[in-house]
Amino acid sequence: MRIALFATCIVDAMYPETAKSTVKILERLGHEVVFPKAQACCGQMHINSGYMPEALPVVENHINAFDTDDYDVAVAPSGSCVASVKHQHPILAERLGKPELKERAIAVGKRTYELSQLLVDVLGITNAAEQLGSYFPDTITYHPSCHGMRSLKLGDRQLDLLKTVGGITVEELPEADQCCGFGGTFSIKNADVSSAMLEDKMKNICSTGASACAGGDASCLMHIGGGLSRTGAKPKTLHLADILASTMEETVTL
Repeated sequence: MRIALFATCIVDAMYPETAKSTVKILERLGHEVVFPKAQACCGQMHINSGYMPEALPVVENHINAFDTDDYDVAVAPSGSCVASVKHQHPILAERLGKPELKERAIAVGKRTYELSQLLVDVLGITNAAEQLGSYFPDTITYHPSCHGMRSLKLGDRQLDLLKTVGGITVEELPEADQCCGFGGTFSIKNADVSSAMLEDKMKNICSTGASACAGGDASCLMHIGGGLSRTGAKPKTLHLADILASTMEETVTL
């Protein structure tokens, strides 16, 4: 397949290795990866904060960048950004009286997948060690991000893939379905509440004894990782894509 990489803002700016890991995984499976150069922010932050008119040109740019015949499907290492493309973009276009844009948004959304969605539902990956050569000889726990869990209904796709990585041990995270407290601008506008939620999440992560907390959204991992670093806690954070891209020959380090 010819697959378009939707890198997302935070991965591009803060975690470019995660984007590279996504490309490595797909190329390892024999697919061609392209990068639509006109892509920028998808507008999720604006929409979540209620800035609908301000979000319109941002959303239009994303749709223009990905509404082409140059690829078969698009993929992002982010549940929240894919949820925005699939669900928020058509809603925004409808609310602002843009019926043509809404139809184009729906079409782009249908071809856009979160990484584990693409791997499991489209490419038929069920065993990361056997089919991807994934190897990570350490103990992790797993945080399922809210948008992936609730908006995309990812279920256990990410966790099931992690459990099949060679050499890995996965410890169950207590209260895994509880938000980490990030929520984009929520963590700024409601800093005290956000910090209290983060404290609960960090306590649960540390209780597992894991060396790392894995997840599918760089934004949540940034929030959690920042908190763990400030407290001097042992666990690090690691994106799903980085673990799946890790091999015996080139093992990702914490």
